[in-house]
Amino acid sequence: MSILRDPVHGDIELSRDELRLVDTAEFQRLRGIKQLGSASLVYPGATHTRFEHSIGTLHLCDQLLSACNKNAARDPAGCLRISDEERRVLRVAALLHDVTHIPYGHNIEDQTGLLPRHDEPARFAAMLGDTELGAELDRQGLRAEVLAILSGAGRAVPSFWKQVVSDTIDADLLDYLRRDAHYTGLELRYDRRVLDYFRVDRAGQQMFVDCEKNGMLREDIVSELLRVLECRYHFSERVYYHHAKVAAGALLSRMVELAMRSGVLTAKHLQRMTDESLVWRLGELDLGEAAATERLHRFVARYQRRALPKRVLVLPFYQNQTVQDELLATYFTPGKPEARFAWEAQMEQAALRTFGTAMDVILYCPKRRMQLKEAKTLVRFPGSGERTLPLDTFVEQIPRLRDLAESYPRMWKLYVFTSAEDKGVRRRLQDMCLQALPAGCRNALTL
Repeated sequence: MSILRDPVHGDIELSRDELRLVDTAEFQRLRGIKQLGSASLVYPGATHTRFEHSIGTLHLCDQLLSACNKNAARDPAGCLRISDEERRVLRVAALLHDVTHIPYGHNIEDQTGLLPRHDEPARFAAMLGDTELGAELDRQGLRAEVLAILSGAGRAVPSFWKQVVSDTIDADLLDYLRRDAHYTGLELRYDRRVLDYFRVDRAGQQMFVDCEKNGMLREDIVSELLRVLECRYHFSERVYYHHAKVAAGALLSRMVELAMRSGVLTAKHLQRMTDESLVWRLGELDLGEAAATERLHRFVARYQRRALPKRVLVLPFYQNQTVQDELLATYFTPGKPEARFAWEAQMEQAALRTFGTAMDVILYCPKRRMQLKEAKTLVRFPGSGERTLPLDTFVEQIPRLRDLAESYPRMWKLYVFTSAEDKGVRRRLQDMCLQALPAGCRNALTL
């Protein structure tokens, strides 16, 4: 057993076999994948990586399992005790849950539609297949079980095996909320006591939170669960969708999109890259067409010196709900960017005629839909007998949960960015862009 000192959780113990997994090339690559992507351009301390987050997730997984076993000792008839062998499997699954992440993955996957999500079964099958990591998992006799937990493919496993690392409130979320707070400096924290409330139902082998005691609702436990979800919302609002981070994401996603559509950058290339090596490689690529290559290199140079594009239009959900579907279908159908490229080219040509200066115009939507990740963490409430139900079953009885569910869609925005620095130019460009979008679009940005 070795001890790793983590700035968020303190000492974390890793077994010799876990260290062998950590030492593989595939896992070590995560040292170069920042947890928050381009957020360090807004919060300079946010340079933490998916390497330490993965180890922290293992630690939180272990704490969740310890809590479940403590509760099983108090109620052996109703709760299941997790065996040492199961614990070994689940710790490894938690450790490897992010190993398929590519550089700036959320920007690339959510925006361009050129790649499936990082947690697609095929991505895990490839990463845990004919690789150094896959060979080490085979040596430990864990590959089939870990692949089943992370991808859902292969053998059937108990429900709680997946819930520990893939639920609304799980080891993954509980680590990154703490870690993101630490490195951004934001005072957004949940109480660690929330871990103590988890248990595994013996009959259904499902992880749940018991919110009932002596026939009454434990409001304090419900409040702790909601505090976790509220932290996630506030991070989305202040960090994950901060307008400067969104602007950086617009540059990054467009750079990768240009390179991949030209065929000079592939998904296999991305799976081997780090944040730094991706940006460097993009700056060296020749797309086979002079204007496209010049555009790519211009975007790379802007990103490297943090010369982020300026906002021209901001179309928020609350003013554009009636045209949201039309905008998404027209310009942001995954893998079909032709209409978006044509609109941008049209606006760049109009700007050149009007202002006599070449400028970039980028139409960008950081996420097609904004919604609260369904609150599917299982709970037991008074009156439900021995049944466990998803937390969002009780949304009408929990006003704070209803408020969260209604707040997420209101974070949706569509942006138009430009390289033009002059505010007067951007003010005139604003009117031109708005007129070129579907009727009914309403801009909220005052320049």
